[in-house]
Amino acid sequence: MFRVPGQTINVASAAPQQLTRTMNFDNVISRRGSGSLKYDSAAAHGYPDTALPLWVADMDFPAAPPILDALQVRLNHGIFGYVDPPDGYYQAISNWWRDNHNYELRREWIQDSPGVMFSIALAIRAFTRPGDSVMVQTPVYYPFYSTIQLNNRNLVECPINYEKKEYTIDFEAFQETLQREKVKLFLLCSPHNPVGRVWTQMELEKIGSLCIRNNVIVVSDEIHCDITAPNHKHRVFAGLDPRHEQITITLTSPTKTFNLSGLQISQAFIANQDLRNAWLKEKKASGYDEPNVMGVAACQAAYEGGREWLTRLKVYVNANEAYVREFIKQYIPGVAPIERQGTYLLWMDCWGAGFSLEEMNRRLIDRGKLWLYDGSAFGVEGEGFQRLNLACPRETLTEAMMRLAVAFSR
Repeated sequence: MFRVPGQTINVASAAPQQLTRTMNFDNVISRRGSGSLKYDSAAAHGYPDTALPLWVADMDFPAAPPILDALQVRLNHGIFGYVDPPDGYYQAISNWWRDNHNYELRREWIQDSPGVMFSIALAIRAFTRPGDSVMVQTPVYYPFYSTIQLNNRNLVECPINYEKKEYTIDFEAFQETLQREKVKLFLLCSPHNPVGRVWTQMELEKIGSLCIRNNVIVVSDEIHCDITAPNHKHRVFAGLDPRHEQITITLTSPTKTFNLSGLQISQAFIANQDLRNAWLKEKKASGYDEPNVMGVAACQAAYEGGREWLTRLKVYVNANEAYVREFIKQYIPGVAPIERQGTYLLWMDCWGAGFSLEEMNRRLIDRGKLWLYDGSAFGVEGEGFQRLNLACPRETLTEAMMRLAVAFSR
């Protein structure tokens, strides 16, 4: 809530009726020429300008109507000075995590950040020293690697088992690696990007037990938590056991759920006061202060009024996945999509197509004019895989499938 002469405006609640937009995920909206990383940086990444991009994890859908309405109210007000997030903002975050993930937050645990990777970098500096070991489960979101290494920490890789087109955790290897490398910090990706696993309660409890036993702090990246496939449920790692809560920093954001990445808003949940104080000290040292005023308004509006949009989005993404699977089954033999349990990204094993890595990527670029995410970017375990973004209109996805068939045709 904030006041202007003669009135009080709630920037996060539903705006006047005339601002309300409709939800149409089939509508194709051109993003070229908008400064979009996804669409306007092809040449810089070695792709032709005509390449169809389904690589980076942002959606080709407008934000939910309540978000657009809240941003319009802010825009109409016209002043974008420093922001002190209102109580309603923090309450909206707490309510969302309680209602959707059965996790109760205290106000002091919720700390703002411009992004999850920024928060990870702060955690690495706060809880480890140069030369200390930080572990990841590979293949994994590629900025994990560089953030660890550029902070002069020892990158420790613990591969996820891949057998019969399924990913599982080798807990013997997990424990042995923690002990052998004297790991201080573990970066948990949950749901896992890029392989799409939603970890079970049993898996998370085993991870927690091993980290507690070995005095390892856990940074749990849960940014994809709201988008799960049918019959899969995200579980908050810190919420499974009070002991987990005392060794964990949970990182999240509405940006993946509601396609708000450009607004630079995220949160860290830190229950342990010592960990929280250490993280906040690094945050202060970074020079970061108040969050983005538009990001705050969008976040609150998303968590207060975005549920219907998200429900429809998940139905649409599920249908897109079914379409892709059927198309590949009929027309692109040798490509095997992995079960998508979470995220809106499809991880595809392309080794069966019979091409070398070099030829595979050459065919995608030169013949298909298609820009997917080469799995090798996520580590050596990702070689021969491609990651495809399902969060786009069906017309766009159909075009992508036609290009993929051309690229892999003999």
